[in-house]
Amino acid sequence: MKRWIFTALSFCAVIGVSVYAVRSGPQGVDLAIPLRAHLLAFAAFVAEVLARSLKLTWSAKAVGARLPLSTSLRTSLGGDFGASITPARMGAEPARFLILAEAGTPAADAMVILYTELFFEAISLAIVVAAVAVIFHASGRAFAAMLGVVGGYALFVVGLGVLGFILSRRNVRDEPPTWAQRVRLHGRRWAIVQRWFERVRTTVDAFKEMRFGWASLSLLASITHVAARFTILPAIVYSTTTTPVPLSPLVIWPLGIIYGAGVVPAPGGGGAVELAFRAALGSVIPAHAFASALVWWRFYTFYLYIVLGGLVAGNTALRAVRKAEDMEEEFERGE
Repeated sequence: MKRWIFTALSFCAVIGVSVYAVRSGPQGVDLAIPLRAHLLAFAAFVAEVLARSLKLTWSAKAVGARLPLSTSLRTSLGGDFGASITPARMGAEPARFLILAEAGTPAADAMVILYTELFFEAISLAIVVAAVAVIFHASGRAFAAMLGVVGGYALFVVGLGVLGFILSRRNVRDEPPTWAQRVRLHGRRWAIVQRWFERVRTTVDAFKEMRFGWASLSLLASITHVAARFTILPAIVYSTTTTPVPLSPLVIWPLGIIYGAGVVPAPGGGGAVELAFRAALGSVIPAHAFASALVWWRFYTFYLYIVLGGLVAGNTALRAVRKAEDMEEEFERGE
């Protein structure tokens, strides 16, 4: 119950900060944008979702599993919904894992598919950031923001892989060793650890036998989905105003803001995304177009994912979040 109250308060903060950003602009601000802006932004949204779904399907093929595109689409959007209602997007992977499991994907296959997808995400982010830095000659502040986001994400994903590889080479005995007993890893807790070790070992083995043809296609789809997200703000701004606006900040800053929001310990960003958008782009986007750019950019990069994710897999995502909470409680109670 406390978590859901926190989620509700966080979304209230998001709405409150958005209202503040809109009201602090020029009087009589109009949030309407041309139809062309909506069409371009929606096309970018569709391209991003489709590319991400293809990446998941091709990631499965790369590790010798099968995943229909329809299931990939549902998994991606359901993960977005789970991420949006949990702190620091922690509900994304449990939601995606449960959707895959309910679609008939074995647990071992689901784990390796999801990690492979995360691995390609880290690589594609590094490629996109490098391309953006070269093409747009990013400023020191913007480049530092991008480097921090991508570096942190890459270290996390690679660190998971290294940890998994190390653990996969260890044998787990039926009885917990002395060090495990000292930290109360015994009883049902040790049984959970044993299951987790076995899944990690299966994941590492499948990852080592990756099919590089499908892996290359998955990486290409990942690059496409990352790049598609950063065409939305330019499409909205350039369709809304005739005032000259530099392209570089419209591409660079959303990258850091979108991926940086993942470390904010509040569902939906708790207003941090809106504040960062205003701080970074308040002096770049013309005043008469700023409010509409913020509201519609946020809609096409956040709210639309929540709506569609809730429609296609909302119940499953909610059950996944509750199941993750139950597992945490079970682990804490286990003896």
